[in-house]
Amino acid sequence: MAQIQFELRNRLADLDVLCEQVATFCESCGIAKKQKFEINLALDELFTNIINHGFDDEAEHQIHVTCAKNDEIVKITIRDDGVPFNPLQAPQPDLKCTFSDREIGGLGIHLIKAYIDQIEYKRDADANVLTLTKILKNG
Repeated sequence: MAQIQFELRNRLADLDVLCEQVATFCESCGIAKKQKFEINLALDELFTNIINHGFDDEAEHQIHVTCAKNDEIVKITIRDDGVPFNPLQAPQPDLKCTFSDREIGGLGIHLIKAYIDQIEYKRDADANVLTLTKILKNG
């Protein structure tokens, strides 16, 4: 099993660190470009949401990320001490309305659900714990 762990600060500048860490992990595990793109896009969206909506103060917070690959399964766990938020309970966006009529928000979570095979959320003590499971398919 391959695994990495790292911490990010609740700063958009750490998005580059996230992308670099995920790219290095995926490359070391031989994960295909398309799947690496999907994982990176999902994590980019989640991290951006945590930064923009997860904290109700200006203090620096740590966001803990663990990426693990076992056989053909990648599990990524993101833990933050932000306000409780379960993305699985977010309302489904109206994809049938025109772009100009669509309400802002919700598309990122929809995108994550499209690229990630399983998403689990729990509140552990004072932390949000989100576990993403990606089943690696050929290609």
